[in-house]
Amino acid sequence: MPVDDLTKVFGNPKATETLGGRMGIVIHEASAQRLVGTMPVEGNMQPYGLLHGGASCVLAETLGSIGAAIHAGPDAITVGIEINATHHRSTTSGVVTGVATPLHLGRTLATYEIVLTDENDKRVCTARLSCMIRRER
Repeated sequence: MPVDDLTKVFGNPKATETLGGRMGIVIHEASAQRLVGTMPVEGNMQPYGLLHGGASCVLAETLGSIGAAIHAGPDAITVGIEINATHHRSTTSGVVTGVATPLHLGRTLATYEIVLTDENDKRVCTARLSCMIRRER
């Protein structure tokens, strides 16, 4: 799906009324098979000056949820039902990049692995998100 089409489906991905928008998440590539997005570290830190682990989870869930929605199609809704994340290393500045790829794309469940890296291509976090797919009746 062209990134411009995301606005038609999900609204403005930069809109400040969404959590991702408030956190500065930008989607660069979007398909059911691969999603790429970025998020600034600044403004998303915990009190010690490190990227907040919850912010990493928000980026991961944003990417995986969009991928699941693209996979499910326009006649379905998707909701995250489980996320886990391993925080491998800290980062204190710059931008983190997330790449989401599917582990399972089924009729009622979609599961993505999301790898977050820093500007030096060092892995910051690995997350897994499962989304339930519900068809409208």
